[in-house]
Amino acid sequence: MVEKTDRRLNPVYKVINKPLTIMGAARDLFFLAIILGAGIFNLFQSLLGGVILFAVAILTARYATRKDPQIIRILLSSQRFKNQYDPMKFTDEKVVIQD
Repeated sequence: MVEKTDRRLNPVYKVINKPLTIMGAARDLFFLAIILGAGIFNLFQSLLGGVILFAVAILTARYATRKDPQIIRILLSSQRFKNQYDPMKFTDEKVVIQD
C-alpha cells in the first residue's frame, strides 16, 4: 500500500457563514419592511407615510440583523415550545390562616 503524506486543504470562506442580506437587513425582514411601506401607501394613499414607515422598518431590520441574524426564526419558533419556570414572574399566593 502506498501512503499519502500530502494533507488535503479545503478552503473555507467567511462569506458562507454570513446571513444573506438586502440593504444590510435579512431578506425576510427586508420584504416585511417593503410590505409594510406598500400597505401604508395603499391604505392611506400617502407616499410620504409609506416611505417613512419603510425607512423606520428597514433601520429596525438592520439593527435586528446586526444583533442576531436568526431573531425571526427564534421568535416564530418560540410559540411552539412549552413555557418554563420564570423566577422573575411574581405569583401572589393566597394564604389563609384558620383559627
